[in-house]
Amino acid sequence: MAASFFSDFGLMWYLEELKKEEFRKFKEYLKQMTLHLELKQIPWTEVKKASREELANLLIKHYEEQQAWNITLRIFQKMDRKDLCMKVMRERTGYTQTYQAHAKRKFSRLWSSKSVTEIHLYFQEEVKQEECEHLDHLFAPKETGKQPRTVIIQGPQGIGKTTLLMKLLMAWSDNKIFRDRFLYTFYFCCRELRELPATSLADLISREWPDPAAPITEIVSQPERLLFVIDSFEELKDGLNEPDSALCDDVMEKRPVQVLLSSLLRKKMLPEASLLVAVQPVCPKELRDRVAISEIYEPRGFNESDRLVYFCCFFKDPKRAMEAFSLVRESEQLFSICQIPLLCWILCTSLKQEMQKGKDLALTCQSTTSVYSCFIFNLFTPEGAEGPTPQSQRQLKALCSLAAEGMWTDTFEFREDDLRRNGVVEADIPALLGTKVLLKYGERESSYVFLHACIQEFCAALFYLLRSHLDHPHPAVRSVQELLVANFEKTRRAHWIFLGCFLTGLLNRQEQQKLDAFFGFQLSQEIKQQLHQCLKSLGEHGDPLGQVDSLAIFYCLFEMQDPAFVKQAVNLLQKADFHIIDNADLVVSAYCLKYCSSLRKLSFSVQNVFKKEDEHSSTSDYSLVCWHHICSVLTTSGHLTEFQVQDSTLSESTFVTWCNQLRHPSCRLQRLGINNVSFSGPSGQLFEVLFYQPDLKYLSFTLTKLSRDDVRSLCDALNYPAGNVKELALVDCFLSPIDCEVLACLLTNNKKLTYLNVSCNDLDAGLPLLCEALCNPDTVLVYLMLAYCHLREQCCEYISEMLLHNKSVRYLDLGANVLKDEGLKTLCEALKRPDCRLDSLCLVKCFITVACCEDLASALISNQNLKILQIGCNEIGDMGVKLLCGALTHPNCCLEVLGLEECGLTSTCCKDLASVLTSSKTLQQLNLTLNALDYAGVVVLCEALRHPECALQVLGLRKTDFDEETQALLMAEEERNPNLTITDDCDTVTRVEK
Repeated sequence: MAASFFSDFGLMWYLEELKKEEFRKFKEYLKQMTLHLELKQIPWTEVKKASREELANLLIKHYEEQQAWNITLRIFQKMDRKDLCMKVMRERTGYTQTYQAHAKRKFSRLWSSKSVTEIHLYFQEEVKQEECEHLDHLFAPKETGKQPRTVIIQGPQGIGKTTLLMKLLMAWSDNKIFRDRFLYTFYFCCRELRELPATSLADLISREWPDPAAPITEIVSQPERLLFVIDSFEELKDGLNEPDSALCDDVMEKRPVQVLLSSLLRKKMLPEASLLVAVQPVCPKELRDRVAISEIYEPRGFNESDRLVYFCCFFKDPKRAMEAFSLVRESEQLFSICQIPLLCWILCTSLKQEMQKGKDLALTCQSTTSVYSCFIFNLFTPEGAEGPTPQSQRQLKALCSLAAEGMWTDTFEFREDDLRRNGVVEADIPALLGTKVLLKYGERESSYVFLHACIQEFCAALFYLLRSHLDHPHPAVRSVQELLVANFEKTRRAHWIFLGCFLTGLLNRQEQQKLDAFFGFQLSQEIKQQLHQCLKSLGEHGDPLGQVDSLAIFYCLFEMQDPAFVKQAVNLLQKADFHIIDNADLVVSAYCLKYCSSLRKLSFSVQNVFKKEDEHSSTSDYSLVCWHHICSVLTTSGHLTEFQVQDSTLSESTFVTWCNQLRHPSCRLQRLGINNVSFSGPSGQLFEVLFYQPDLKYLSFTLTKLSRDDVRSLCDALNYPAGNVKELALVDCFLSPIDCEVLACLLTNNKKLTYLNVSCNDLDAGLPLLCEALCNPDTVLVYLMLAYCHLREQCCEYISEMLLHNKSVRYLDLGANVLKDEGLKTLCEALKRPDCRLDSLCLVKCFITVACCEDLASALISNQNLKILQIGCNEIGDMGVKLLCGALTHPNCCLEVLGLEECGLTSTCCKDLASVLTSSKTLQQLNLTLNALDYAGVVVLCEALRHPECALQVLGLRKTDFDEETQALLMAEEERNPNLTITDDCDTVTRVEK
């Protein structure tokens, strides 16, 4: 048994096996045995109060590891814990060491055999010290005990997930990481396992064991000390979709691999074991839904230093290496893709090919497309030849056809019949494998993949420059127009990363020349027209559902490197909504927006780009130029009326640039939103926009911290005579009761502000000031939002007083405040007054019960002004609804919208609700979602809906909450009544006039 086994952590695992009373006896035996052996005593006060983990530490601290374990083992014998003694003795037979030696040999061999590009030769296979520490930390128990951990490693293809796993397993075999945490680590690659017939977990473990007689019973006897490493999870076609009943817990039972891995991940089998799962970015949502994830780790690939080292190793000549590296460093796009080792190899290979031909590397580095086109065309041009042979042209065309089929069918592994269908004959395969563009896949001789998904995407894009989709042998391959529309959608196919960019990049004049030289023809003009038509259609029809990814459009236009076309194209768009998360996004967005003059609405976020500046750092000049181009849309687009910046961190220089554009006379904004923005700079400059923008009507701050001075400066600016802001939102802006004094002055003096939303701020103590200001008969505020403001029932006295004196406030939102029945009873005293002008009241989640429903019902009868009442997420119950229905059937009640979602209702209340539906002439919308209604209750409601006097237009119910029979009943009712909508999203149809 290796010495490392005797660490404090190893001892802790065995001490954890002792029950509370046994652990107390262990301490007493320890005191006796150390005296008997005449060993140095551990202070008894420390031993007595020590936890299991602390006692393990004390043993290692005071004795040698071997001696500490000998003492522990003798105590186990004295305590007659033969099971623990046997475990130790079995481990001493060397199973772990035997397996570690095997794992080291296996993964060292794989390290050098798996890579076709020999990238591994430039980097050591040992895990770096900082990597060891991080990996150790990922699986260290967060509390005393043996908690299993499920860690996800996610990242794009080629970023180094499998490489990291191999290095991890080699480091474990050398006892460099997970010392005593795991006795065994088993590596399962889903790519290799998915074709296996039904098997058992014991069989999978045996496949990894150095000889057929794997000690399965011994291995699984301590599941808490097992780590299963699952690579390429995305290769499991059905993920984790099995029902719980299909999972198994017997390691000897033969089941489909899919079920075995799902049983492990979902903790049905060996729940005490830990797991390490590597996935591409497309899979984590499924994992999050079904697996208890401890942590997610994203490998960063090559950092800048790694990239420089790689260039030097690849080119060997330092001068050439620095020439190539310097050109790539100037391009954010190319430098970014070098983060992925395999793509770095492709880039270096392209540059080396061009160097050897004496070409200008600056042209190659002009775009990402240029790099890939050089790479592909050079590989298919015989060495020393001026151009391709007819055979290599045919082979590349066939490969492009195969790639296009794969992109539309989400296929990345191809069989021989797939190759033949697309024109790749058997005699072509050795040549294609020789280019390394196509590789044999796994252990199967007749299975093939592209070198990287990016290569497949490039070849798929190239297909459209060579042939029409109508000529493709597979019906799934669609037209260019459909490809572009799908590429511009936020919900586009997960594997479509560069496809659209490569398609538009190939329309560049330089790329067209390459195509002409290689194939003698191309269809670029036709595709350019289709791109123009696609963008024109998006501009004309807008994006009402917010499904268009503006950044995807920008990347495609940027890749063309055609300023004239870009200028024409961006001015077809009326709306842009995008997220800048790195410098590449910044450069691309700026390139397109600097040509933009027709936008009507702009919304974006900036993250990980501009940091807080100090004397040691500043935003680069180039980044500032790009930022200026983005902000200049505020002045160059004469149609821009709505602008929103969100989830952003702005440095002082970028903040000042932005403010300068906002204050510019050419800026004609009507709506300005600032959501979750952190900025370093003089905030007064931002509020000065109100002095310069008379068209600005709506100003919103959300999740943006405002100081006391900020609030005062803002309110002063809002009172500026030339200002015309009508709607102000300060949601979750860290306002305090002190700020209410300034806001009260604003409400008293400002005769234009009709909408104020101060939700999600702690304003309880400051509310009396706001209400006092609103009692002024000259106030003009119509909408007042006070949700999540920590208001208590005492506040209702001030609100009631305000409602009795104020004639302008029509909409009041008090949701998510602890008003309770006492508060609502007070509020109802004002609501009962017929001269109360309130039109809409929201009391969602206000901790009210059936006790206040009689007062609420009385208010509905007395006040004919109240049209909307939202009281969802309160324990109203069936009895409360019965009281309310008594009012709703009264001829004096004029309520149009009633929200009763999640109110603890059952089908018992449906008869009362039905009476409302058949008698009320005004009720148009009723929300009953998230209540325990059944088929019988729905039948009663549907009968009422068929009544000729029923005026309801929207019924809030989530169909999927019901059984098939009830769902069919609801769908039939919708079909019968074209004026009725049954939906679980009533918020989108609630009548709220502004």
